[in-house]
Amino acid sequence: MATPGKLLIVDDEKVALKNLEHVLKKEGYEVTATQSGANALALLDKQAFDVILTDLRMEKVDGMQVLKKCRETWPDSEVIMITGFATLDSAVEAMKQGAFYYIAKPFRLDEVRKVVAEALEKIHLKRENQELRAQIESYQGKVKIITQDGAMQRLLEMARQVAPTDCNVLLTGESGTGKELFARYLHSHSGRASGPFLAVNCGAFNEELLANELFGHEKGAFTGAGSDKKGLIETASGGTLFLDEITEMSSSMQVKLLRVIQEREVLRLGGTEPLKVDIRFIAATNRDLQESVKNAAFRQDLFFRLNVVNLHLPPLSQRRDDIPLIAYYCIKKFAALMKKSVQEISPEAMSLLKVYDFPGNVRELENIIERGVAIAGGSTIEVAHLPDDLRDLSVRTFRKKDGRILSLDEQERDYIRWVLQESNGNQTLAAQVLGIDRVSLWRKLKRYELNLP
Repeated sequence: MATPGKLLIVDDEKVALKNLEHVLKKEGYEVTATQSGANALALLDKQAFDVILTDLRMEKVDGMQVLKKCRETWPDSEVIMITGFATLDSAVEAMKQGAFYYIAKPFRLDEVRKVVAEALEKIHLKRENQELRAQIESYQGKVKIITQDGAMQRLLEMARQVAPTDCNVLLTGESGTGKELFARYLHSHSGRASGPFLAVNCGAFNEELLANELFGHEKGAFTGAGSDKKGLIETASGGTLFLDEITEMSSSMQVKLLRVIQEREVLRLGGTEPLKVDIRFIAATNRDLQESVKNAAFRQDLFFRLNVVNLHLPPLSQRRDDIPLIAYYCIKKFAALMKKSVQEISPEAMSLLKVYDFPGNVRELENIIERGVAIAGGSTIEVAHLPDDLRDLSVRTFRKKDGRILSLDEQERDYIRWVLQESNGNQTLAAQVLGIDRVSLWRKLKRYELNLP
């Protein structure tokens, strides 16, 4: 939550000064007021203010000198000029020197409130961008999960505790949530970090090709096998093998993998002597693996071997605070790759990103930012640089959960929960939004066992 703004008001007209001071203090701002431009310069030598409202025409030290001092000493502060001598030349000059806005006397208090709020919003946005960039700089050259979400932080803490133990790990979650990156994170924090990390998508090969990839073969094992070939299991010895989309593996391949895990040895295709391997397995799936076991589509004994520790990665829609952080990380990455000067996302574009459901999760956000960087003409990704469906606020996305489509009741339950959260738990307001009465809402809360936020 943004802190209240710290304001400095400079005006040699006592009545106007007191009026502004009274109004802005009522808005909750921390206000310092002075009738002297010289005194304002002395205050700016000692401390920073978020916003400075200064009269342009004052004796000895005028508003332009106050503006110049701010630009030199506190460049992140915003200056609003107020004057009874409203001329085009003075307005242009003030804006050229970096003033945020120009208000002519007699001013309207509503206008002052609005301009001050907009100036503070700009400051908060700049600070947020600086903090995001500082965090992103700390990630360079490291395997990092970019997050400031509490649930993800707890997952990372668990991952750091599990990583050195060498036990097998099962990663679950929707497609695009970053399961392979999480596997690399586990590897980098383990005693195997200096060893190889290899990844294979079990759904990308048929059974014969996957067997060859995993187990390798001896010379002459089949037509075209002109030399020995190490499989990924043998090559990853001393390190980690990541098996993505493990549920796509056939039953016969599951049996062979189970033997490797149990015996810590691998037999190449066409070979007669098993080879000892020292390997850690990390498996991943976007499906409900326990349901696959119940349906006999996946071996229970292999499930138990892989599911020593289960880490479930939440969808991006459940960690919305991470959207700006990941977006700025992607801007830095893609701007460097494309040799472009893009550095920012406009507030309007970021607002759209924050409310979008991202059915493709982090991978989809990366694609959106890559597109924005590619077509942006300046330093900022604007709303016009986002995909069409994002610009249409009426578009709603429907998500799968653990690989299955939600029922109507589940969609209604999730929607009611979301409306309650947006209404801060106000049942009357939530009922109005939903188009039902309070009693009907109460019945639905009871039916779906929903607790108020």
